[in-house]
Amino acid sequence: QVQLVESGGGLVQAGDSLRLSCTASTRTFSNYAMGWFRQAPGKEREFVAAIGRSSTHSTYADPVKGRITISRDNAKNTMYLQINNLKPEDTGVYYCAASFLGIPAAKETVYRSWGQGTQVTVSS
Repeated sequence: QVQLVESGGGLVQAGDSLRLSCTASTRTFSNYAMGWFRQAPGKEREFVAAIGRSSTHSTYADPVKGRITISRDNAKNTMYLQINNLKPEDTGVYYCAASFLGIPAAKETVYRSWGQGTQVTVSS
């Protein structure tokens, strides 16, 4: 199982930008498709974005398209989530996850390894 650690969260104002990182403790990071999910207070966890093994393919949830960019650096075992023009509704705990499936996926069930999450709070 892959150990994942998220970082980069914090308290920001609406309109700000933030870059989250997810670092994996594995020598085979490039074998995994990766995803970002988030959970707002009182709500179920939801899909945000996912990226394939080699960055060729990515997919985004409709509510965040145009504001969020997912990327990865396989040499650093790290995945990123750039969030621009943050809104209060972006508030939540952001989780990264790893999947052996090669293609990016929105379904939680394909992800076998999860990080502990990083809190993002956007004030209006």
